[in-house]
Amino acid sequence: LRQGEVGLDAGRVAVHQQADRAGRRDDRDLGVPYDSEEGRAMCGALTAILTGASYTRSAEIAARKGPFPGYPENAESMQQVMRMHQDAVNEIAPGAPEYLMEAAHQDWAAAVAAGERYGYRNAQASVLAPTGTIGLLMDCDTTGIEPDFALVKFKKLAGGGYFKIVNESVERALHRLGYTKKQIREIDRFIRGTMTLEGAPGINQDSLMEKGFNGDDLERIERALGSAFDLDTVIAPWTFGSDTRERLGITEERWNAPGFSLLGELGFSRTTIDRAAAVVCGHMTIEGSPEIKDEHLPVFDCANRCGKDGKRFIEPMGHIRMMAAAQPFISGAISKTVNMPHEATVAEIEDLYTESWKLGLKAVAIYRDGSKASQPLTSSADDSDKNDEVEVVTPGASETGPRRAERVRLPKKRTGFTQEARVGGHKVYLRTGDFAPGELGEIFIDMHKEGAAFRSMMNCFAISVSLGLQYGVPLEDFVDVFTFTRFEPHGSTDHPNVRFSTSVIDYVFRVLAMEYLGRDDLVQVPPVREPEQLVAPEAPVRPAPAARVKDEKGAGNGNGNGTTGNGTTASGATGNGAAAEQPKGMAKLLDRVSKDAPFCDSCGHLTVRNGACYKCLNCGAAVGCS
Repeated sequence: LRQGEVGLDAGRVAVHQQADRAGRRDDRDLGVPYDSEEGRAMCGALTAILTGASYTRSAEIAARKGPFPGYPENAESMQQVMRMHQDAVNEIAPGAPEYLMEAAHQDWAAAVAAGERYGYRNAQASVLAPTGTIGLLMDCDTTGIEPDFALVKFKKLAGGGYFKIVNESVERALHRLGYTKKQIREIDRFIRGTMTLEGAPGINQDSLMEKGFNGDDLERIERALGSAFDLDTVIAPWTFGSDTRERLGITEERWNAPGFSLLGELGFSRTTIDRAAAVVCGHMTIEGSPEIKDEHLPVFDCANRCGKDGKRFIEPMGHIRMMAAAQPFISGAISKTVNMPHEATVAEIEDLYTESWKLGLKAVAIYRDGSKASQPLTSSADDSDKNDEVEVVTPGASETGPRRAERVRLPKKRTGFTQEARVGGHKVYLRTGDFAPGELGEIFIDMHKEGAAFRSMMNCFAISVSLGLQYGVPLEDFVDVFTFTRFEPHGSTDHPNVRFSTSVIDYVFRVLAMEYLGRDDLVQVPPVREPEQLVAPEAPVRPAPAARVKDEKGAGNGNGNGTTGNGTTASGATGNGAAAEQPKGMAKLLDRVSKDAPFCDSCGHLTVRNGACYKCLNCGAAVGCS
């Protein structure tokens, strides 16, 4: 509805006793499966009431303020659509409570009658969306038409860490299904866990005290158990201080090693850890609970498998069928995610889109679990790196699989160069250090007149690039990523070869590409190289790091000799060798539009190439001509 005609205000909700006296029912926890005929029937009836009541009120407002501007010329079509909504109520599948169906018929009869008399103030009155904020205020476990993601979820926090969310409707649904209070407590403990080490099998307060933990350590563990995935994430180095490490007799290097398992280091097997975690942190699924009946399991099915032991989940087509039950009564579309398991195929996703179209859905969004690098909700911890027993790798032992990269440090005395230049009027000093002549190992970037914050960021950036080079990241990868980045300061430079740059970072990597990779294609004025520079020198010898793998792009070894992105050798001499090949197709088009064109020094407008210079189409100034 239009702003100012209807407002949302905080109000009191009647307590159960008041609701009973008013003859209204509290059906929040019906014990009905999401993917069932009864569930879809109830969804259809509720959305019919939602939109029917909205259009009734819209017609009442139109009686006072008039219909929406486009209504008169579309009155007949609009009323026909309203009658189609009304007819769709008769198509709701059996299973919805009688009182809901009666209300749906009444609301749509009133909406059609009022609209024929007054018209409607709104062309559209309803959509379905996961209204998270309002749902939070209403204590809803789910939002919109979504099923629950999982019975136990871990929400990733913006500041780091996770927050454990447990579905609060499970207890009420179990009560509705006829379970006793004792059975409900046992099922709840099976799902949530005890959240304490007291009485846990194998790993408990007594066994940890025997390993060297003290009372303060145990108190830290107990405080963290309430939001834990498993015991490995709680009984871990980041929970304790250096005093605990020294007391346990673990070296600092071992303590800080990636993938270090403190429980494994203390001698607990994976079987023991998992058994204790199931009791303390819970199974995070209702499947397998001794108290639950098999016929009631569909009631607790969620969008994803629950926990690492869960097998059940709502089939993707169940989401589509639920949306199809609501769509006939929604003016717009439905904002809903159709969750698919990680192993879903392209063909299965195609089938879902096809069925959505056949069922008349206006929109559908499909999400395959784990397909994003960062996922806000997860239903279980990653067990991919956990083995049944803790394996101790001894030096010199045979290893399989990818090895971690090893850092190759530079010699104490090393060669390199210092390049002074101005970029957009700002003086920049680029300093390099080499493993061996022609093999870059570190960089330093100084801009002495910039503010402290900007200068510090440039220093940190240079350190991170240097670390990458020392861990085996090819210089070509850095060049491909950071050239053509555009931000202030930028513009013309006084470097003899790099005459223009779109940023300081762009300038730095153009220079490095020219000096170490022979990438003359990245500079405006190619250097004149001596004949001996065009012959590939013998590659410098230094031990390669363990995981330093030569990628398909090749690796440059400096002195004007290197490999370009397509494997051809860049000799650095225009017209000689494979490097002289001109870009073709789309690359040629990109070269014509000059993606590296600087901004005009006079007016700031983007320039275009004009011979050896750049011309501003806005003010006519020439840039970069000496």
